[in-house]
Amino acid sequence: MRTGAIARFAALVFGLLALAGCVGGGGGPELPPAAFVATQEGPSQEYVIGPLDELSINVWRNPELSATNIQVRPDGRISIPLVTDMPAVGKTPAMLQEDIRLHLSQYIEQPIVSVIVTKFAGTFSQQVRIIGATEKPASIPYRANMTVLDAMIAVGGLNEFAAGNRAKLIRFDPRVGRQREYALRLTDLLRRGDSKANVMLAPGDVIIIPESMF
Repeated sequence: MRTGAIARFAALVFGLLALAGCVGGGGGPELPPAAFVATQEGPSQEYVIGPLDELSINVWRNPELSATNIQVRPDGRISIPLVTDMPAVGKTPAMLQEDIRLHLSQYIEQPIVSVIVTKFAGTFSQQVRIIGATEKPASIPYRANMTVLDAMIAVGGLNEFAAGNRAKLIRFDPRVGRQREYALRLTDLLRRGDSKANVMLAPGDVIIIPESMF
């Protein structure tokens, strides 16, 4: 009899701990809060060209060598007049225009080249990916001063099954050469208006939103 009571008590404690895990936070450290309205805007790191970006390439005084709406192929290369299968992914626009200039200098004297990104997709390291219990999981291009609120607006917020306060943010830390995991409080942010739950994002962040077990 006594053994049965102990067993029932242990089961009750286990159930309460499991329930606490379901309704509690996501665990792990939290990032410092970000302002809802930025007081000062600033540039992010220099943009790196990614697959499916669209480029406008102009060669001064050589319109026949210029091209618009050039899409970077999935293999990361582009082709324009006199330039075939040049790697573009992983380069900044300035780096790509210098490579094109060097290649064209074999054919024309002192070419002046400009490269402008007209449609952005970016590399995976410059996207923010939101997966799990959201209205429309997506990869979105990172932009300067982006917060988790901006990202959630872009994907339509949480769905009805989301356990938003158990969400996680995965971020690669180049200083230690590995990824770190941070807790997010998306329910507090989106449904309770808690401004302290809004945090700054970084290029390459992944937001994972689990579903509630109840």
